[in-house]
Amino acid sequence: MGRHELAELMGMKWATFRSVMPYTADGFPEPISPEGGQALLWDLEQVEAYRRGLAQPLIPAGDDDDDLLDRREAAILLGVKPRSFDSYKKHESLAGRSVVVCGVEHWPRAAVLAYAAGRGAMSAPSGRPKGSGDMVPRDLLPGRIAELLDADPAVTAAHTVDVLGISVSAAQKHLQQERAARIVALMLKNPGLGVEEAADRLGYPPAVRRTALKAAQELHDAS
Repeated sequence: MGRHELAELMGMKWATFRSVMPYTADGFPEPISPEGGQALLWDLEQVEAYRRGLAQPLIPAGDDDDDLLDRREAAILLGVKPRSFDSYKKHESLAGRSVVVCGVEHWPRAAVLAYAAGRGAMSAPSGRPKGSGDMVPRDLLPGRIAELLDADPAVTAAHTVDVLGISVSAAQKHLQQERAARIVALMLKNPGLGVEEAADRLGYPPAVRRTALKAAQELHDAS
C-alpha cells in the first residue's frame, strides 16, 4: 500500500499525515519499494503488526515470478536505463502485463524475464546454431561470471545472456552462486557484518540480489 492508503489505515487526514510522516518513527516497517522508486510502498501485514506491537513478519528474500517490478527495477533486471525500458514495455511480451500499484506501473518478474529471454535469443552470435545450448563450456562459466561481476556488480542475467550466449536460467543460477560466495567471503573478513550490509558494500542492487541473499545466509550459517 502507498502513502494515501497508509494515512487512511492510520486514521489520519492527508495534510496531517504529510506533516507528521509517521512512517519515519523508530521501528516503523521499512518500505518494500525499491530505493529511488517512484512511490513509497509498505507491506500491510508488517504495518498491522507494528500498530499492534507484534513482531513484524519477514518479507520473503527469494525472487518470485509474481514479484511486481517498477520501471526502474525492470530496467535494472534488463541491464538498461529506465528510459530504454519505456520503449521495451511496448513489446508484446510486456504490453498488457502492467499492473498499476498506487499510481505506478509495475510488471511481473516473469514477464520481464520472458522479454529478457527474447532479447538474448535475438542478440546471440550469428554463428550459433539454433538449439546448440550454452556457448561457454560449463567449466569456464564461473570464471566468466566472476569477470562480469568484477566489471559491474549490478550486471543482470539479461546482459549475461547477451555476452556469454548462455540460457537465462544458467545466467541466473551462476550469478546467484557467485554473488552469494562473495557476500559470504566479505562477511567472514568482517565479523559482525550482516548479509544485507555485505550486499550493499558489494554494490548489488535489490532487484538482482534477493536470491543471492538467501543463498549467502545459508552458506554463511553452514561455514
